[in-house]
Amino acid sequence: MKYIILSCIFYLPQWAICQKEQLKHEFRAIWIATVANIDWPSQDDISTKEQQSEFIDILQFYQSLNFNTVIVQVRAAGDAFYPSSYEPWSKYLTGKEGTSPKPYYDPLQWMIEESHERGFEFHAWFNPYRATFNLDTASLANSHAFYQHPEWMIKYGKKHYFNPGLPEVRKYTTNVIMEVVNNYEIDGVHFDDYFYPYKIKDEIFEDSAAFKLNNNASLSLDDWRRANVDSLVSNISDSIRAVKPWVQFGISPFGVWRNASVDPSGSDTQAGQTTYDDLYADPLKWDENQWIDYIVPQLYWSMDHPLASHSKLVNWWSDQKLKSHLYIGHGTYKVKNNSDKAWNKYREIPKQIELTRGKEEVDGSVFFSAKSLINKHKRLVKMMARKNYRYQALPMPTPFISKEEPGQPIVEAQWTDEERMSITVKNVDKSIRYIMVYGSKDKDSVDLDAAESILIKISYPDSGEATISFQKKQLKKIKQLGMTYINNYGQESSVSVLSISKEEVTKKTD
Repeated sequence: MKYIILSCIFYLPQWAICQKEQLKHEFRAIWIATVANIDWPSQDDISTKEQQSEFIDILQFYQSLNFNTVIVQVRAAGDAFYPSSYEPWSKYLTGKEGTSPKPYYDPLQWMIEESHERGFEFHAWFNPYRATFNLDTASLANSHAFYQHPEWMIKYGKKHYFNPGLPEVRKYTTNVIMEVVNNYEIDGVHFDDYFYPYKIKDEIFEDSAAFKLNNNASLSLDDWRRANVDSLVSNISDSIRAVKPWVQFGISPFGVWRNASVDPSGSDTQAGQTTYDDLYADPLKWDENQWIDYIVPQLYWSMDHPLASHSKLVNWWSDQKLKSHLYIGHGTYKVKNNSDKAWNKYREIPKQIELTRGKEEVDGSVFFSAKSLINKHKRLVKMMARKNYRYQALPMPTPFISKEEPGQPIVEAQWTDEERMSITVKNVDKSIRYIMVYGSKDKDSVDLDAAESILIKISYPDSGEATISFQKKQLKKIKQLGMTYINNYGQESSVSVLSISKEEVTKKTD
């Protein structure tokens, strides 16, 4: 990975953050939460037209910030934001669980198309074990697993959960996810931090019967629970790679693996709960076995938080030297909305972004959640646009499985009149996902490694032929264009270079 130090920005007297050149490859994602209508749709009783308008507004806002990925919650609590053979339509979409949108449309198909059209990767976000968001079971559809398989359910706190200790639950969950993988052109499958539920004082997660029945390896309860989660993760990984190996599988665990007070290899933190000891999830094991393609630890604390310092945790995760891509989860929902006064400073998030960029092991950032920045915190948004995300960037390629890079684009160009240049790009490879267009002020070369060279990223049409048009004023000072393909693994082809000189174009197209 290439780093060029440009400047050091001093935020505090005692230390500085050195800002490096923006990278061409950097994962920049936003979580779009649907549960309880957190981000989208804003209400459960709005029309199809209003739903679509709201989603496009989210895409356009983050496109203006040069983000490149959306992570959209499509299964919040045993429900679906798409027509499913397994689970009912979500009440957060239509107001009543089991009722389809009116006028009818397939929200998932539509969201994928709109996202790809704007150059975003689309990662489908599933909650694997939460069965209900509250105890109002009367509002559940008859087709919900709560009624179809009551033997799978465990009531804990104010929710019901699928029992992770049952093999039939793991098989069912895998089937739910693979239905989406098989039927939709998603770019990723995503889990959040909810595995076994966060512990509630004086309550017991009653899985003793499953423990007695299915603990074939004579494990302790804690190890058995972790083995159950491991089994689900590995099964889903194998299932995805068997049919669509380019679809990445990513997980966003709670940000503290273990406290050093419990395990010397853990982080210098004092978290009340940890992903390994309380949620029975071991992301380091998933990474070691290459079951997942990326990890996004949720580091929703301020830089110098006394119990769980964001900067210390970024360092700890970086020190693990993961095989998977490592992205950092940022809590923009806390800006000017938290008892920790550090969040009142608009530079908190930019400092976090620059810290990640100073780590070679970190490949990007994800922000929770979409509504946290839209029409809010204009000073912060302006700073992110100007300093952090000034240029476009490409997401990271699939890390473990790849194919031969795509062939060089076949390009034809002509000036249709004095003010417009038309370019036709042809291809027959169905694995091509995007066309990249680079601009160069140098008449002899095009620098594909420089983020500032990227002009546009275009979703490749199913027809196999795309036409790109530039007005003369858009090509001001540009001497050459470079055209490449990006396939569905994120791999880039060699470049086809095109002079924009009218004389040169005429020679090549005569």
